[in-house]
Amino acid sequence: MTLLAHGCPVQAIVAAFGVDERTVWRWAKEAGMQCRRVHEHVVEAGRIELSHVQADEIRVKGVDGVFWLANSIEVKSRLWLGGAISPCRDRELIRALLSRVRACGPVASVLLCTDGLASYAKQAKMIFRERSHDGRRGRPRLALPSGVMIAQAIKRYEGRRVAQVIRRVIVGAQAEVIERLIRTQRSLTAVINTAYVERLNATFRARLSPLARRTRCGVHKRLTLEWGMWLVGSSYNFCREHRSLRRRRCSGREGASTRRWVERTPAEAAGLTDHRWSMEELMSYVVPPAELPKRRGRPPRWLLEAA
Repeated sequence: MTLLAHGCPVQAIVAAFGVDERTVWRWAKEAGMQCRRVHEHVVEAGRIELSHVQADEIRVKGVDGVFWLANSIEVKSRLWLGGAISPCRDRELIRALLSRVRACGPVASVLLCTDGLASYAKQAKMIFRERSHDGRRGRPRLALPSGVMIAQAIKRYEGRRVAQVIRRVIVGAQAEVIERLIRTQRSLTAVINTAYVERLNATFRARLSPLARRTRCGVHKRLTLEWGMWLVGSSYNFCREHRSLRRRRCSGREGASTRRWVERTPAEAAGLTDHRWSMEELMSYVVPPAELPKRRGRPPRWLLEAA
């Protein structure tokens, strides 16, 4: 699973360990399903502080067509918030992605930065709405919170080069957007951009062979791409230390560690864990069922521990 999460070809794993190729694909399927359960239970539990979110899409070359993979990231903690896959780059893809962002934490004061795709702003205004209680009888009206901000970075191309970048604010005040960018990107010259999610897309392209721009490993099935997305994204969150998240170690007593920096993973920076997970810990993490099965008598010990 570690080799698959780092982009090792399946044929190389078969040649190195002498296992059947179908066995490796079965492992990849089970690992992807396990990573999705862990992501939905830990990341999408609504405990993440969403301050600056970026979203973008990747065009994936398939055998019988094209797929679109949409990703989102929380800039402050570099946490991958989830992804969505669709054969079309339409509003359903964007709606599925933003719904996962909404499940990760409160969006009352979030800044969403995207490219020029108009579906982001339209769907965000609908999905990020909350109930506004005005004291009247009946069902509360859904309204967009006053703290939600939406900005776009639109690139104009001449040939294959970027000739101009148009930055505009769709929802919110310009000064508040700039202040949020400076605070989350830790730079006084911060501007509206999608650089962080594009860097995340580069990580996915390096670790998933179907995402390479010129590849012979085209996607045959959508589920294969989905399993790989969850495996790479979860290992990125829990198992990989991010260089930009490290902290300087405080000088302690004699005999303490001589390392100057304390490395952290995106999950540690977001407050989801207190240590870096190993691949074995990620694969063996017990996710409790959504609903306990109804049975007579006392439940078994393993079911009580999982719950």
